[in-house]
Amino acid sequence: MKKIERRAIVCSILALLLAAGLGVFLVKYLTSGGDWASSAFNRHLYNSDGVLSTGTVLDRDGDVLSTAENGKRTYYDSETVRKATLHAVGDLQGSIGTGALNAFADKLTGYSLLNGAFGADRGSQLYLTIDARYNYEAYQALNGHAGTVAVYNYKTGEVLCMVSAPSYDPLHVPADIESNDRYKGAYLNRFLSSTFTPGSVYKTVTLAAALENLPDLEERTWTCDGSIQIGEETIVCSGTHGEQHIGDAFANSCNVAFAQIAVELGADTLKKYTEKAGLTDSYDLDGLPTAKGTFDWGSVSDGALGWAGVGQYRDLVNPCALMVYMGAIASGGRAAEPYLIQKTVSALGLPSLPHLPRKTGTLVSGGTAETLADLMAANVEKTYGTKRFPNMDICAKSGTAEVGEGQAPHAWFAGFLRNEDAPYAFVVMVENGGGGNSVAGTVAGRVLDIMVNGY
Repeated sequence: MKKIERRAIVCSILALLLAAGLGVFLVKYLTSGGDWASSAFNRHLYNSDGVLSTGTVLDRDGDVLSTAENGKRTYYDSETVRKATLHAVGDLQGSIGTGALNAFADKLTGYSLLNGAFGADRGSQLYLTIDARYNYEAYQALNGHAGTVAVYNYKTGEVLCMVSAPSYDPLHVPADIESNDRYKGAYLNRFLSSTFTPGSVYKTVTLAAALENLPDLEERTWTCDGSIQIGEETIVCSGTHGEQHIGDAFANSCNVAFAQIAVELGADTLKKYTEKAGLTDSYDLDGLPTAKGTFDWGSVSDGALGWAGVGQYRDLVNPCALMVYMGAIASGGRAAEPYLIQKTVSALGLPSLPHLPRKTGTLVSGGTAETLADLMAANVEKTYGTKRFPNMDICAKSGTAEVGEGQAPHAWFAGFLRNEDAPYAFVVMVENGGGGNSVAGTVAGRVLDIMVNGY
């Protein structure tokens, strides 16, 4: 009898283990089935070179960016468009992790929980939110410089333009891509996967904190003689601005004024507002995570805090997160979270469900967002020039980020449009490009002009 009982117990344990294993398998199938079916080991979907041989990638207007023909993958017929859309579409070798051919392979194969990879030989049509023409113009505007350009609709979340450079032609990969500095970081999507010293675009965060924590801010003045000594640090400014109110200090991008404001606010307050702005968070674009920004607020001296408050010291910002923050200022504190997949259409012609916009948390309070927007609009009127942005109600902040002795600074230009029919937030970063307004502002103006005026 005892022997039978022991066997019954063993059988029960085995049954429980089997049930647990089946449960684990079902969970993994539900969460990872698409990855299994679209793995490069699946020779039904990948050719002998390991290239996905099914599915079509299109832009928002239906222009085919990449498709499979006779088991081989082709791309758009313009070399410049191929380069401009590389980090959104992907390459043949799988080196571009953010490209649709790699990141969204399960959607291109038409995988579903019910049908598996049925019909995968024909594949699905994957429509991205980007417009190839906008990417083309942005890539041309960068003019060979490394950097990134992105624009999104802060009401819907659609990423309309996403360019990262350097890039290359996926049909003709340079033989020296691994050794030539010209292609340094070409595999990296700078918009999603990188962080950079922000320079003065970060002053939008310092200003938000000041508006809410310094009650006499708008009555005060700051005198700029070109530099100021704070502790052991000499905070150098880009000019000598004299006596100025906060609006002029912001338009002048005065390091002297904003360094003093940062020290008065303190590290804890700046840390709080940096985190509230989402600059230390990661966004998820259809499964693609963005890099998190990093800031060093621990045991920071007054001089270092002064530099941090103007976007220097050890500040590092992800361009996508900064763009979303711009969108939040534009829309009263919360913005739509960005996404890249507009829709998919199966081999049977069945479209995916429409995308439902998701909002961020409150990145900036409503009243502060309104004041910031007006001050950023004044920047354009006083400093950047409205003629560069025809038919646009534009609010912007430039940045010229010092990145090391002997290196030209990174050029930034970030902001948004308040046009009812063009609710766009944007970010431009040109690595070692020089002046933010003159370089990155020019890139932004060219791309936005195409988007708004269609020239």
